[in-house]
Parts: sequence; structure tokens; C-alpha cells
Amino acid sequence: MPSKTTTGIVSPKESASPIRKATEQLRNLYEESGQALYLFQDDHNKSCNKRFAQLLGYATPEAWAAVHTSFPSTFVAPDSQGALINTYQAAINKGVAASVPITWKRKDGKTVDTDVILVPIEVDGERLALHFISA
Repeated sequence: MPSKTTTGIVSPKESASPIRKATEQLRNLYEESGQALYLFQDDHNKSCNKRFAQLLGYATPEAWAAVHTSFPSTFVAPDSQGALINTYQAAINKGVAASVPITWKRKDGKTVDTDVILVPIEVDGERLALHFISA
């Protein structure tokens, strides 16, 4: 279950988790960036800034992070799922950053076209993917 904050950033409760540590390290970027951002490890370990939550139709990052179903099936349009998954796997397995066009599924069922820059980062030996989204 995610912990709530007043800054529009949410991360898992486990204090030792790589997602929580990375989210804390990126706090200023999350708050100050003009872009939507999210950090992903798996369906249960993710965080985002307010811009990303709102892009997908969620009122808060907490509401977005509370969704624990398949990330691609829930948030990514079917035609973009393969591209995002392949780009994510390259980032995690090969340490390769990339830019890819992605169409997202909003909570209300509408879609939004974006460009995503995906960057691998390492926290405590765990590789995560930081995503910068431009709509």
C-alpha cells in the first residue's frame, strides 16, 4: 500500500525498497519538472508525479499507485504495449535509454498520445526505469 504525501509524490511503504529510495532521491525533480514522470519496477512498485497521474485521469499520484493490475493492460493502449514493454526490457537488461511514442489509456477510457523517454537507473543494485512523458 502506498504512503501518502502532501507533495503529490507517492512511493511504497517499505523503507528499504529501491522505488522508495529512488523516489526520495528524485523528489525535487518530481515536484519541479514540467513533464509527467513515473518510475517503474513492477506492477506493485511504482511512483509518479502529479502531472503523470493527471495525464491518465487520476486525481492524485496515490490514486494511480493504488492500481495493482497489469501495468501495460491497464495504462497503455493495445497498439503501444509491445513498444513500451520492449523498450522497458532493453533499459533493464541492457542499460539502454530510448525514446518511444506511446499511446496511454486514461481512466475514463480515452487515449492520449505521448513521447516517452525511458532511462535506466540503479538503486542499491536494482535497475529501475525512469520515464519522462511529453504529451
